[in-house]
Amino acid sequence: MTEATVIESHWQSDMRDGLRDVAPVLGAVVPFAAVFGAVAAEAGMGMADIMLASATIYAGASQFVMVELMGQDLPIWSIVLAVFALNFRHVLYSASLGRHMGAFGFWQKALAFHLLVDPQFAASEMRALKTRLRPTYYFSYATAIYSVWLGANLLGILFGALIDDPAAWGMDFLLPLYFMGLIMGFHGRGHFWVILSTSAVASIIVHQTLGSPWHITLGGGVGLVVAAALSKPKEAEAAA
Repeated sequence: MTEATVIESHWQSDMRDGLRDVAPVLGAVVPFAAVFGAVAAEAGMGMADIMLASATIYAGASQFVMVELMGQDLPIWSIVLAVFALNFRHVLYSASLGRHMGAFGFWQKALAFHLLVDPQFAASEMRALKTRLRPTYYFSYATAIYSVWLGANLLGILFGALIDDPAAWGMDFLLPLYFMGLIMGFHGRGHFWVILSTSAVASIIVHQTLGSPWHITLGGGVGLVVAAALSKPKEAEAAA
C-alpha cells in the first residue's frame, strides 16, 4: 500500500468517524442555539449582531451571559470580564488538547482552538485515547457543530417568538444533560470521582459566595489542581 493510499484511507475514515461522533451532539446543539437566537433578538440585538457574535465568540454559555448582562446596563468592561471568566476553561482545554496535536500545522491549530467548544474537547480527547488525533477528524466534527450552531441561531431569530416558554418544553435542560453525559464519558480515568467531587463542591461554594460565572472557572481550577496532585509522571509509573 502506497503512502498516498494510506493518507487517503485515513482521511476517509477520519471524516466518517468525525461525522458519526458529532451526529448525536447536533440534537442538543439545535435547540440551545435556537433559544440563544430568540433570546438575543428579544433583548434587542439585530440579526447581523447576533450572527457576528456567534461566529466570532462562538461560546454558547458565554453568549447567554453576555446578553443577560447587556440587559442590565452594566459597563462594558464588566461584561467582558464575566465572559472571560466563563470562557477561561477553554484555556485549560487548549493546554490539554495541544498535547495531541502533533499532526496539526500552526494555522490548523489556530483555527482548531477557535472552534474548540465543550463537546469538541471531549470528543477529541476520547479520540486521542483510541488513535492519533488528526485534522480531518477534528475539523469534520467542528465544522458540523459550527454550521448547525449558526443555522439554528438564525432559526431562533426568525421563529423564536413563536415559542412562548422554552423551559416548558425542557429546552433549558438539554445542555446541562448533555454536559453531564460528556463528563461521565471520562468515568474510567483514574481518580475520576475524587476530582469530580472536589470540583463540584468547590463550584457550589463559589456559586454561593462569589456568584456566577466564577463558579465555573474556579470549580474547574480546583479540579485541575486535584488532578495534578494525584497524577504521576510517566517515569514514576514505569518505575512502579
